[in-house]
Amino acid sequence: MLSMKGLEQCIFCHLSRGDIILENDAFVAIYDRLPVSEGHLLIIPKFHVEHYFHLDAIYREQLWSLIDEAKCLLDTEFQPDGFNIGMNIGEVAGQSVMHLHVHLIPRYRGDMRDPKGGVRGVIPGKQNY
Repeated sequence: MLSMKGLEQCIFCHLSRGDIILENDAFVAIYDRLPVSEGHLLIIPKFHVEHYFHLDAIYREQLWSLIDEAKCLLDTEFQPDGFNIGMNIGEVAGQSVMHLHVHLIPRYRGDMRDPKGGVRGVIPGKQNY
């Protein structure tokens, strides 16, 4: 389901070619402008779609293919020790740009005191178990 709502304000609908690090037929990868860590990438569809659950199976396959390619690039360029992959779907989940984008965040040994729980940390107090 493609949405045209709010395209004039959508920052991802107006990327410049110079921002693109990797791409395939349907998606591009760019460095995040406010990175969580060195090498933090966003994987973004070339068409406007609000979130992951609006993609069909073919687009989902192309998305994960570019994520795999981006991971290989980050391994070569930055040698991270791990990764977090995440997306926010809906305002209550923290989505502030209503255009699908997947965060590929390289993680480095020692970048935080105790990384146990990883993405569970989106809810304070739920990371450690």
